[in-house]
Amino acid sequence: MSRVLNRTLQNILSSADLPTLPVVASKVLELTTQEEVEVAEVIHLISQDIALSTKILKVANSAFYNFPQQIGSVQQAVSLLGINAVRSLVLSFTFLSMGEENTFKYFDLNGFWRLSLVRAAAARLISQYVGEVDPEELFTQGLLQNIGQLIFALTLPERYDTLLEELEIDNTRPDESLEEEYLGLAHTVSGAEVARCWCLPQSIVDAIRYHHAPAQYEGADCRNSSAVKIVYLSEMLARIFQSNMPIEAQEEFEEDARKMLGLPSEEIGHILKIINKKVTKSAQFFGVEMEPVRSVTEIIQEANIRLSLLHLSYEEMNRELQQAKNSLEELTAELTEKNHQLEQLANIDGLTEIHNHRYFQTFLRTELRRAKENNLPLTLLLADIDHFKQFNDRYGHQTGDFILKELCRAVLPMLRDYDLMARYGGEEFTFVLPDTSADGSLAVAQKICRLVAEHPFSNDSACYQVTLSIGATTIFPAETAISANECIDQADRALYEAKNRGRNQAISFHNLSRTNWLRM
Repeated sequence: MSRVLNRTLQNILSSADLPTLPVVASKVLELTTQEEVEVAEVIHLISQDIALSTKILKVANSAFYNFPQQIGSVQQAVSLLGINAVRSLVLSFTFLSMGEENTFKYFDLNGFWRLSLVRAAAARLISQYVGEVDPEELFTQGLLQNIGQLIFALTLPERYDTLLEELEIDNTRPDESLEEEYLGLAHTVSGAEVARCWCLPQSIVDAIRYHHAPAQYEGADCRNSSAVKIVYLSEMLARIFQSNMPIEAQEEFEEDARKMLGLPSEEIGHILKIINKKVTKSAQFFGVEMEPVRSVTEIIQEANIRLSLLHLSYEEMNRELQQAKNSLEELTAELTEKNHQLEQLANIDGLTEIHNHRYFQTFLRTELRRAKENNLPLTLLLADIDHFKQFNDRYGHQTGDFILKELCRAVLPMLRDYDLMARYGGEEFTFVLPDTSADGSLAVAQKICRLVAEHPFSNDSACYQVTLSIGATTIFPAETAISANECIDQADRALYEAKNRGRNQAISFHNLSRTNWLRM
């Protein structure tokens, strides 16, 4: 490191204008990086900051996480989100509040955070297709990858203004080469060193330092290596939205995504298809003012239209542009409606209007991960309507459909906000109960059995008697490794035993070896 670079870093790190982490954020970061994390202490700490608590609850209840029920407290939010996600939210809210727009001459603070949010949403989305990294951590790494530029603007305002003015004259030169010429170091170095001083996790420091040149990362941590590549690709994906040549930017992103991460074309296409929605939602949830982001398809179509119009007359150009604009608006409206319908079809059962089997599988795997991270129990109930086939044969399928819908309407109010009831298939239903003990799960199952048996299933002056058999299992993923399929198999075996022992009762998988069975 040169003397100039050393001197520049010293000026930055000793500057009175260098931001510091707020006390709550600093303490949350310190707690969540410890091997033995006291969840209750994290909850207490966040609860002391009303503004931060409100922001976390807002995001936790948004489509950013897509929980099926309302989360009403910080305790519920931390339990459901997990420590890593909460830490990422605290850091994201902290950094998005840094800086004051009116203090800069050339540096566009709002534009910086808007573009940073695009990168963050892109990094989170890409990481979901890689699998070995935490999407919540990647969101923070994507958000902070260019934090060094903000550090320059805050601590070296006059020198950085000179650089930005030069870029307005000649923006073809790489930013980093100009930064080294005018300031003595690149923003990747200044950002990484300040992140180190803030005691941010090494994964964030590495992402900031190497996101422009992932090949230079020589660390032995495979997860950090993958994260650096993802952050690099998030920057490339963001260029599609800001480049004058979006077609070339898209092609470059697709090529590097295949080469660096081995992503297949189908997954890359899906990332490009939905990234604008992810960015728009992220901006809304984190309180960043941003116009709705156009889809990549629309951007590329517009770029192709511009190319085709180069040889048209002025009048023809205006006419073609207006027609293209109208077509794009119609296409956008149609796609928005169809995507909404597809989301409903993908996650909601059409008859009962509760979540379907597909959503249940995703939800169960997510809750298994959260239970493991937070050392909490997780309960699964599998319920089956007794003699339902005979019921359909006797009364008809329309009455059978009424029974299915009425059962859901009767049972749902007794569940907690963050529990899940889903239709498993046919006359089978499943319940996922986070943070519920074995004794508690059996009590809930018994209560459901009683409620259904006593409920008046009245339809067109006819009243029907309906009963349920339920199998329950409670697991501790932090103590015993178990897959979603194994969990379902345990509940299914308990359900089979409940059927075998006379129906209209609930049996726990953990009681199968006992002789005293609780019957309704």
